[in-house]
Amino acid sequence: MTFDEIIGHKKQKNILLRAINTQHIAHAYLFEGPEGIGKRQVALAFVRILLCDHSTGCGQCASCLKVDHHNHPDVHSLDADGTALKIDQIRSLQQDLSLHPLEGNYKICLVDGADYFTTGAANALLKTLEEPQPGTIIILLTSRPEKLLSTIRSRCQRLPFGRLSKQLIANVLTDKLDLNSTDAKILAALSEGSFKKALGTNQELFLEKRRKLIQSLSALSAGSIIPTFSLADELEAEKELLSDILDIFQAFYRDILLLRHGQAEEELVNMDLLEILHKQSRLLTTASLMLKLKALEAARFHLQRNVNCRLALEVMLMRIAAA
Repeated sequence: MTFDEIIGHKKQKNILLRAINTQHIAHAYLFEGPEGIGKRQVALAFVRILLCDHSTGCGQCASCLKVDHHNHPDVHSLDADGTALKIDQIRSLQQDLSLHPLEGNYKICLVDGADYFTTGAANALLKTLEEPQPGTIIILLTSRPEKLLSTIRSRCQRLPFGRLSKQLIANVLTDKLDLNSTDAKILAALSEGSFKKALGTNQELFLEKRRKLIQSLSALSAGSIIPTFSLADELEAEKELLSDILDIFQAFYRDILLLRHGQAEEELVNMDLLEILHKQSRLLTTASLMLKLKALEAARFHLQRNVNCRLALEVMLMRIAAA
């Protein structure tokens, strides 16, 4: 994929192209930004230009094709082994980078999930960053730059990536997936600027299951325990999707708040559930909505810290029902 084919991130692409054109290419880059927004695509397009036989990233020459098929001898990829990037991986990388390029002018390493370095691996990488070999380029990709050693961050050229706009994602979804405009806007809003979420396995959750989940949530009441426990059962069974489900609930209550304060309907996420939204906006006060949102945030906090999942969900739903 060329820079022209990558959607968005114009500023980042221009910075990298300027570095190539002026031959001021850093020995290490830190691509930082949310998951699924295209950091890796930009990195691979950058690598393709650096190694292209025509220095354009043409996509047709032998070097470009090798980069695309992940078998270029001068490109090394590093991913977390299990749940960590380990010191043995860095030592192997150091050995690879100590050799002269076999085909191109550079030896390049892409490290995806750079925030997963163990302490030993991070310190070993730091030595490589402090004493870079000529012609080597290391590109670190992370959604959590604060997890990296400050000394690693300071030795990289940092390139922040922002979330893609909802309208941009909606336009692509309408064009590529043949979605109607309403579904495309809903999916774009819930994807949080991430094509990975918008185009991935969450489509069914965001478009189909979302409606049922919101109907169940809005039917909860303080005096009815059985529906609360039934919904807790349903949520617990979707443990891997809980973070996205909490996002759906949060967007639902945000929509109601916006309606209560006179926001236009086209600015809402759940545009296909206007009847429920208007009904809830008449029934709920702003104070009640804020309590429900606080219950969601408290549940998210506890779930991220591996508390008992079922207990956290039950407490959250009871607090929401009582608010």
